[in-house]
Amino acid sequence: QPFKVLATETLNEKALEADIYNAIPTEKVDGTCCYVTTYKGRPYLWARLDRRPNKQAEKRFKQFLYSLEDCKEFIWNFEEDFKPVPDTWIPAKEVEFSNGNPLPDENGHMPGWVPVEKNSKQYCWHSSVVNYEAEIALVLKHHADPGLLEISPVPLAELLEQTLELIGTNINANPYGLGSRKQPVHLLVPHGAFEIKNPPSLNQNDILSWFEGCNEGKVEGIVWHCRDGCLIKLHRHHLGLCWPLAETYLNSQPVVVSFNRNDYDCDFGPKSLFHHFSNLDGQRFDRLKDIKFD
Repeated sequence: QPFKVLATETLNEKALEADIYNAIPTEKVDGTCCYVTTYKGRPYLWARLDRRPNKQAEKRFKQFLYSLEDCKEFIWNFEEDFKPVPDTWIPAKEVEFSNGNPLPDENGHMPGWVPVEKNSKQYCWHSSVVNYEAEIALVLKHHADPGLLEISPVPLAELLEQTLELIGTNINANPYGLGSRKQPVHLLVPHGAFEIKNPPSLNQNDILSWFEGCNEGKVEGIVWHCRDGCLIKLHRHHLGLCWPLAETYLNSQPVVVSFNRNDYDCDFGPKSLFHHFSNLDGQRFDRLKDIKFD
């Protein structure tokens, strides 16, 4: 049964408990979630992979949900109910455990991660933004100058235990217009990187007006970063608003490339993003979508 998730005018109890009024509002960037942690003793990029129930277990779980029997808990069989995942799979930090087994969330999924190997075919766009020889990643973030974005290599060691969003040509229909089919462009954005300078008050009408009425509101959503580590997310769709947009706030800002190849003692392949971006060192573009390598 298809359904919509819509925001109400009432603040969620969890949001109040997490002290959302003193949280930091940031832009929700539209991409796919990644994580940096160690693998084989070195910092590695990991791709999101949720462990899901097989068809039979999912059918049982849905029947349980529709039966509305709140008084009893659904019992999972950890040996038989879930689709296999690679041996390298690890559960996400927020996953709870019972008797040594990771517990599924309210949707029956176990959020988790798999390492992105060099030249991975399955995760080729992920692997295009990391160079394990130099131990760096291509990151989009704010430049020191206000109102300016920067694309630069960042040591993976500096990103350890952080989650990031992979954006670009072949991710989520490319809402930011990065690159082209001939020359795909992908970048990592650390979660919380783009703090909202003039956020709306925590009132539904004010948030609606902000999304619809100002340049800074041309974003996929807002993520409030609470002091206790809790993240409160609000998507435009939750308010019945459209996404993607023809013009986005991210694409309204100029961007500079800072990538001095001499800082790295390794050979970037001629087709790699690292090679292309190092050739653009010091160049400034009016918008992300204006970046061309030719």
